[in-house]
Amino acid sequence: MRLIDVVRAHPERLVVPLMGFPGIQLTHSTIRQNLFNDELQARTVRALVERFEPDAVFFMMDLSVEAEAIGLPVSYPINESPTVSGHPVKSPVDLEAFRVVDPLYDARVHTFEATMRRMAGLDLLKGAYVIGPFSFAGLMMGATEIAIATVEAKELVHAAAAYATEVIIPYARALAAAGAEMICILEPTATFISPRAFRRFSGAYVRRIVEALHATPEDPMALLHVCGNTKHLVKAMCETGVQGLSLDAPIDMVATIEAMPEDMVLIGNVDPVSVMAQSSPEQVTSATRGLLEAMAPYPNFILSTGCDLPPETPLANIDAFMRAGRGG
Repeated sequence: MRLIDVVRAHPERLVVPLMGFPGIQLTHSTIRQNLFNDELQARTVRALVERFEPDAVFFMMDLSVEAEAIGLPVSYPINESPTVSGHPVKSPVDLEAFRVVDPLYDARVHTFEATMRRMAGLDLLKGAYVIGPFSFAGLMMGATEIAIATVEAKELVHAAAAYATEVIIPYARALAAAGAEMICILEPTATFISPRAFRRFSGAYVRRIVEALHATPEDPMALLHVCGNTKHLVKAMCETGVQGLSLDAPIDMVATIEAMPEDMVLIGNVDPVSVMAQSSPEQVTSATRGLLEAMAPYPNFILSTGCDLPPETPLANIDAFMRAGRGG
């Protein structure tokens, strides 16, 4: 299955807000409860689907799953995204300490696999997230440290990204086997590097993940999401073999889609914070309609938000986004 074929076969514009966390308002739960409980997270996702009727849905976005699975320390606030609180990798030798565990046996990996299996009965496209290799390496090394290392310690970055890829591939395959039809690779740390560095330290490893997924019987559609202003990276991102790019609010979508192959799908990019979380329903409607009008000539476009919506996003604003996306 190719994403472009799914888009072309649909009679209307696909509308897919990235909205896992706001679902806690519907199940009266906390983010932390959902990230440890597959029944609750699946129930939260189902509540979102029933309320908003999107064309596809992902489970909750959590960049710490793979990091915790190898043993990095993670902090879990009640109603915020988890954060990795230590970055112990200073040399390639330090990576060996993580090889004593099989990440697929980690409890939270099982939670997300089980969530995906519970989502299988939903009658729409279903997606899962995995962290990107450069961002995972950044969690092991530290964001500032890895940026410096792309210049001063290239072999360390390659070693960390290669190990990250070894962890990500079996997890992504397990999610596909559990029912994920889309795997979105989250690579936020790559925002801060040059196109040349992206190709070396991110893109080459993203391509390995994509090739591994395409070698599985499930053959899920691979997407790439990079936060922030990624104008300088679009060409390099298109070279990774993914079927779609999910881009953030700072991006000029028209200029970006003009630079992309016609068989690659662009996804985005209503601002998740200033518009979706902080504006009125009327302002959400205006912003959504404006984006739709600008993208009307391009069939390879999916209307979405620029990133995952904050948990406090008013549900009325998501209603407004969906109505505008449906032409209302």
